[in-house]
Amino acid sequence: MKLSQKIAITYVQTKFKVLTAVSKKKAAEKAFEVFGTPFLKSVRKGPLKNTEEILIVLNNKKVAGYRWNHPQPKKALILHGFGSAAHKFEDYATLLVEEGYEILAFDAPAHGDSEGITTNAIEYCAMIEKVIEELGPIDSFIAHSFGGIALSLALEKLPHDKNTKVVFIAPATETTSAVDGAFSMLKIKNAEVRNEFEKIVVALSGKNTEWFSIRRAMNNINASVLWIHDEDDDITPWTDAEKVQRDNRANIKFILTKGLGHRKIYHDKAVKDRVVQFL
Repeated sequence: MKLSQKIAITYVQTKFKVLTAVSKKKAAEKAFEVFGTPFLKSVRKGPLKNTEEILIVLNNKKVAGYRWNHPQPKKALILHGFGSAAHKFEDYATLLVEEGYEILAFDAPAHGDSEGITTNAIEYCAMIEKVIEELGPIDSFIAHSFGGIALSLALEKLPHDKNTKVVFIAPATETTSAVDGAFSMLKIKNAEVRNEFEKIVVALSGKNTEWFSIRRAMNNINASVLWIHDEDDDITPWTDAEKVQRDNRANIKFILTKGLGHRKIYHDKAVKDRVVQFL
């Protein structure tokens, strides 16, 4: 971590300490805002190869996307993680175009070239539904990290079957773990602030944080799933995903890697090859 980042985090931690003393509710509101804000945006350095740029509109915000090899009968949608962007998965698009796929990839709201300051899994899920409505049908998906929880929520509502293919790469399995990590980073230990945070989630969605769980969503997902996770992942812990593995669902195949962590995993050549082979 750079010195400037450490200083920024220390400043935010101090700010939350003061805010918590003033108002637990306001501290929770600010924590929710921080939780949904990608502060370190991934910005592409140049145009992507052999692609056309497309736009959809979601909640009055422009969502930037890319399409390769249009039109083709087989379509795959690639979904990036928090703080990332569609261009990070250009290699997957290139490999799948060689297999005859049409590829779609979008910068989630508040990410990349898309509009917005904050986002959440509900909005990301709505983006997926909008993409399928306007550019579908789509029967293959690749989702990393935050994209994984959003996709699982979308699949619960969208028609699909065992012929639908889903690749989860280090998905955010349990949102409670992500919130725990955020509160730990911000050094917020006050239980009242956490309770107020939970009230915000319920007011927004009608569901508590625990409901935003891929493990729970799998009860309603019939797609054929390839789940790739690294046991050293410090962002989306394998301990969460391991519980899904122990559920022993027939439609999920797990691949466990070692030493790739949360981000190197989707850049790994062997992982890319397994993804393409599965699809």
